[in-house]
Amino acid sequence: MSKIELKVNGRLHTLDVEPDTPLLYVLRNDLDLRGPRFGCGLGQCGACKVIINGAAVFSCITPVSSAKGEVTTLEGLSQNGRLDPVQQAWIEEQAPQCGFCQNGQIITAKVLLNKNPHPTDAQIREAMNGTLCRCMSYFRVQSAIKRAVKNMAGGAPKDAREVVA
Repeated sequence: MSKIELKVNGRLHTLDVEPDTPLLYVLRNDLDLRGPRFGCGLGQCGACKVIINGAAVFSCITPVSSAKGEVTTLEGLSQNGRLDPVQQAWIEEQAPQCGFCQNGQIITAKVLLNKNPHPTDAQIREAMNGTLCRCMSYFRVQSAIKRAVKNMAGGAPKDAREVVA
């Protein structure tokens, strides 16, 4: 066991874990964050994605010791009780079906829009290519990303409590 400092969603955590423990396990088991999910365990499906220093990363194959810098999970996208424009678009477009892949879909879309705030359809498909959806809700995801572009351009995201209620 080693002491590892990990900054997640703006908070610094000191954890006593094995350095090679997958980041996903630490996020879910030690920090009780349920956004990232275990899908394949091989870094192929994307359900486990998180943002590390602006990049979408497969947390199931990333050792916690290599997670340097800021880690952002799905829970960290909303700020001060307000949904991120991407999260809001997902709700407005009713993108999820079963919802299992939505963590990876939203995280990947967020990274895409941070890098390219006005992607073409082809750029959206290319960026989302590594995040699988067993329900095949890809067209809904693409619509939600286009809606997020509009939300980011001026539509204020709703209060997270209003959406859940």
